[in-house]
Amino acid sequence: MGSVTGAVLKTLLLLSTQNWNRVEAGNSYDCDDPLVSALPQASFSSSSELSSSHGPGFARLNRRDGAGGWSPLVSNKYQWLQIDLGERMEVTAVATQGGYGSSNWVTSYLLMFSDSGWNWKQYRQEDSIWGFSGNANADSVVYYRLQPSIKARFLRFIPLEWNPKGRIGMRIEVFGCAYRSEVVDLDGKSSLLYRFDQKSLSPIKDIISLKFKTMQSDGILLHREGPNGDHITLQLRRGRLFLLINSGEAKLPSTSTLVNLTLGSLLDDQHWHSVLIQRLGKQVNFTVDEHRHHFHAQGEFNLMKLDYEGNVSFSCSQPQSMPVTFLSSRSYLALPDFSGEEEVSATFQFRTWNKAGLLLFSELQLISGGILLFLSDGKLKSNLYQPGKLPSDITAGVGLNDGQWHSVSLSAKKNHLSVAVDGQMASAAPLLGPEQIYSGGTYYFGGCPDKSFGSKCKSPLGGFQGCMRLISISGKVVDLISVQQGSLGNFSDLQIDSCGISDRCLPNYCEHGGECSQSWSTFHCNCTNTGYRGATCHNSIYEQSCEAYKHRGNTSGFYYIDSDGSGPLEPFLLYCNMTETAWTIIQHNGSDLTRVRNTNPENPYAGFFEYVASMEQLQAAINRAEHCEQEFTYYCKKSRLVNKQDGTPLSWWVGRTNETQTYWGGSSPDLQKCTCGLEGNCIDSQYYCNCDADRNEWTNDTGLLAYKEHLPVTKIVITDTGRLHSEAAYKLGPLLCRGDRSFWNSASFDTEASYLHFPTFHGELSADVSFFFKTTASSGVFLENLGITDFIRIELRSPTVVTFSFDVGNGPFEISVQSPTHFNDNQWHHVRVERNMKEASLQVDQLTPKTQPAPADGHVLLQLNSQLFVGGTATRQRGFLGCIRSLQLNGMTLDLEERAQVTPEVQPGCRGHCSSYGKLCRNGGKCRERPIGFFCDCTFSAYTGPFCSNEISAYFGSGSSVIYNFQENYLLSKNSSSHAASFHGDMKLSREMIKFSFRTMRTPSLLLFVSSFYQEYLSVIIAKNGSLQIRYKLNKYQEPDVVNFDFKNMADGQLHHVMINREEGVVFIEIDDNTRRQVHLSSGTEFSAVKSLVLGRILEHSDVDQETALAGAQGFTGCLSAVQLSNVAPLKAALHPSHPDPVTVTGHVTESSCMAQPGTDATSRERTHSFADHSGTIDDREPLANAIKSDSAVIGGLIAVVIFILLCITAIAVRIYQQKSLYKRSEAKRSENVDSAEAVLKSELNIQNAVNENQKEYFF
Repeated sequence: MGSVTGAVLKTLLLLSTQNWNRVEAGNSYDCDDPLVSALPQASFSSSSELSSSHGPGFARLNRRDGAGGWSPLVSNKYQWLQIDLGERMEVTAVATQGGYGSSNWVTSYLLMFSDSGWNWKQYRQEDSIWGFSGNANADSVVYYRLQPSIKARFLRFIPLEWNPKGRIGMRIEVFGCAYRSEVVDLDGKSSLLYRFDQKSLSPIKDIISLKFKTMQSDGILLHREGPNGDHITLQLRRGRLFLLINSGEAKLPSTSTLVNLTLGSLLDDQHWHSVLIQRLGKQVNFTVDEHRHHFHAQGEFNLMKLDYEGNVSFSCSQPQSMPVTFLSSRSYLALPDFSGEEEVSATFQFRTWNKAGLLLFSELQLISGGILLFLSDGKLKSNLYQPGKLPSDITAGVGLNDGQWHSVSLSAKKNHLSVAVDGQMASAAPLLGPEQIYSGGTYYFGGCPDKSFGSKCKSPLGGFQGCMRLISISGKVVDLISVQQGSLGNFSDLQIDSCGISDRCLPNYCEHGGECSQSWSTFHCNCTNTGYRGATCHNSIYEQSCEAYKHRGNTSGFYYIDSDGSGPLEPFLLYCNMTETAWTIIQHNGSDLTRVRNTNPENPYAGFFEYVASMEQLQAAINRAEHCEQEFTYYCKKSRLVNKQDGTPLSWWVGRTNETQTYWGGSSPDLQKCTCGLEGNCIDSQYYCNCDADRNEWTNDTGLLAYKEHLPVTKIVITDTGRLHSEAAYKLGPLLCRGDRSFWNSASFDTEASYLHFPTFHGELSADVSFFFKTTASSGVFLENLGITDFIRIELRSPTVVTFSFDVGNGPFEISVQSPTHFNDNQWHHVRVERNMKEASLQVDQLTPKTQPAPADGHVLLQLNSQLFVGGTATRQRGFLGCIRSLQLNGMTLDLEERAQVTPEVQPGCRGHCSSYGKLCRNGGKCRERPIGFFCDCTFSAYTGPFCSNEISAYFGSGSSVIYNFQENYLLSKNSSSHAASFHGDMKLSREMIKFSFRTMRTPSLLLFVSSFYQEYLSVIIAKNGSLQIRYKLNKYQEPDVVNFDFKNMADGQLHHVMINREEGVVFIEIDDNTRRQVHLSSGTEFSAVKSLVLGRILEHSDVDQETALAGAQGFTGCLSAVQLSNVAPLKAALHPSHPDPVTVTGHVTESSCMAQPGTDATSRERTHSFADHSGTIDDREPLANAIKSDSAVIGGLIAVVIFILLCITAIAVRIYQQKSLYKRSEAKRSENVDSAEAVLKSELNIQNAVNENQKEYFF
């Protein structure tokens, strides 16, 4: 202890003698005796009294002595009634009345307490409520239980508001019990030592309890060293309490043996603060006042015959320091200077959270001006103000708005100005001119009075909010009691003999790692880089699943997922593959093929899989999914999965439940089989797995693990590779999950009296509710939860108004969002409400959110106790008619469907999603309903993909063509109702819509040619001069109508878009979305007997005009994309046939991307960004380059490397291709040819070093 004693805090320690059972029972002991009624008259005092019969001694509850209560001479907010309890007592409740039989009562008041009758502290409820509600008449009693209780000798009641038709009048009672404790006074150089009786130590449970008060911000309260090098230190730093624990176990890493925790704030306020450290085993609770931190300690440690060193007193000294609180920006303290000195001199200490505010202004005589001392951006600035002259500034200190006490000294004498902050002298500045300094006679601290007072005081940055103490002028300490009594200076909006500062960032209400900052009156949360937004960083900026991203219209790519929304889990990055359903792909570190040798049951091999997310994040994502799976491949040569003699497993895997699993791919947990056992094609029919045949040749067991409660796989154990020639290898695919059960979870409410009920919603400090609704009703309550007085309610108030109502004890508030269109349009609308310490907000769809700030220093706890009603109310009135979907409270989804199945007049599920999501189906795709959700039918679109937004493009080589024959299609399907069957010889086509895009550099070119059996045709060509021509011939006896676009060369290698829309004889044409033309045809109005559509070269002889013939003979070389003639998509029929289509492809036509730059192989670019083991779920037509925003500069820098790699890859391409072909054949016939399995393994092992590093580098 010798090294510690010099740093021991100058403080008072109180060693409590109360029984521990009382502490642990949470003050459940009897402590509610009346304390005031038996006090002598001298125990009562007040700021003033109206008359001798209205004195403070008559302020006993239910007494009629004197005038029946206390009333001050003047009713204002600076009056007070004080009680001296004679000794420190524990006060558990207070009660108030008005003056007996009068109109005098107080409607709200503050309660202050003190040990000494000086330096008062304000009692607060809920960490934010400053005032108590008082009486509504003269005689009724209003009683308040104090939680936590007060331990003090003096109490002071300060009226804030009173009956406007009367005056202040009070009678009071205080309830509690005696509070006795031992105290010790330490002077900063002394210490109190306690030597343990080792026999009395408990190895399991330790408790340290103490209370302290101090004016010093730094020092050691307690230090204890154990016999094993373990130690514990309780230290005050900058007014905060630090607990440092070192278990002393050298075998543990240093990061595990050290614990460093911080609790509390502003603990140097000369008021008692309680500290409790409880250890039970390795579980430790650290509590300071009402703030607790629970943690798990590593290693062993113990928490003390009594001795002391230095100047230790077992009594309690009371340093006299009277602070003053500047409550608002209008506060000021004006003090005269009676010294008559030819100088300006003042010293004081201050503490604040505000960055700016006036600290001191002093007028100067003889010269018109003054000296200003103010805070600006947390720095102290001194400024000599003289009209007509530039001000001279001194800047000192930095970060002075940190809530700590800072000392300031100002001196201006003759023509010299100096300022010191915390003992550090700032650079002194000579004043302008030779003038002597003479004080103006008045010093203004904290602000300036109203201009009507005639003061010359200036406050450029507003008033000061904070505390000051130890104020002195010209070396004389200011008597603030005289100020309070009105005999010295004057003031406004001050609280004398109390520092009312509070740390609004303790506890920290900024969630998810948000950074808390504060001013005097409020706190702010900086949510930067947290992944959350809102006033308290509560609302996640990310969706909860790939399904939710899909229904925002997003395509495949990497996305952050926040599975529990506003819950505690952090978002994580994964890949979303948007096919007809949304697949979530979560990678791990074990995707490479791993070989295992030389293992046995005594020396097993264990392989571990680490995922890109924590197990809690994975579990949340899996629970939301409709289905999850992982492909597992186990290669074996004389390596069994099960011992055939006794059935003991020789290999097994472990999932997230941490249980051993012995079933393999394709099997359910109870069958204990492999895929071949389920399909009946194992290489040895005696066994249910190929590997159990125990053959000296390579085979494998491959399949999908799909029991999602056991996924993901976290570990594999192999024990049977210790025999001669015995070996195994394994490969685990990524975790794949599809769908989102919560996103479509819904219920339909059939009557206004119907509702679903759930347990009470607990969102005391922070609550959010979100859901989708659709209805045709004009009003109805979506959700309601009631408390005794608190409540929340969300309702459709009218067809255009959604309202959020709530009460947390400050009276009811209401927020409404009004829409320019009706909400009862039977389409899905999204509602999100949030209430927190700072504000309440409501957002509907993409309309502007509405917010309601929380009242300053009001109630903050939302206390509900009834059931949560969904779709109705407790009164069964004003219920909601319609559907509610995806209802989430604080990120947790309520299962509406499960509850609806057992509730009358409420149906599980809700159809009609296409009315809202149909707009996501693009390019002619049709929205189709599903029992859960919808999908886009792209049958009659030239596009594909989940939203029919992926264009189908093809590169046409020289002389190639695609011919779609309508007549053959008619013969094949003339009894069909398909749209294509409408193009046949018996039909006259009076209208068509044609769309396509192209890219080429060759002229002339034929882009599109439609012919009929009657020598009628439509041709779209690029002429020899590069102009685009559209030629309609709808009458074989007339020349074709020609529409020529010659404004630019269309064979420029750029992508161009063409749309042709004909209605009989009127044709509307649009080129590249910016050139439009409408023409009237003279050759006719109908196509008769449409025969075929040709893209590229015309192969058969046709009777066409010369320009069309020339282009038709040349054909087309380049890229065509998204070709559509009404409901026929010839490229899609050729490249993605879904049924036998009458399509003929001649020459070199390959699928490509017209969006790629010339010379770029778009398909190879797609392969670069795809995973090899997505188990067939990836939509490889979705270019992932669009989802991964690569830096173009980086890509440019890699071009040279890519060229080199391509040359290397070319050298081994043939061998890899052969090995892949062999792999495919072996997978198809693995049970018939075990040599193929061996080849697969060898090929994968051989090429692993060549390709795996690139794959891993790309993913990570």
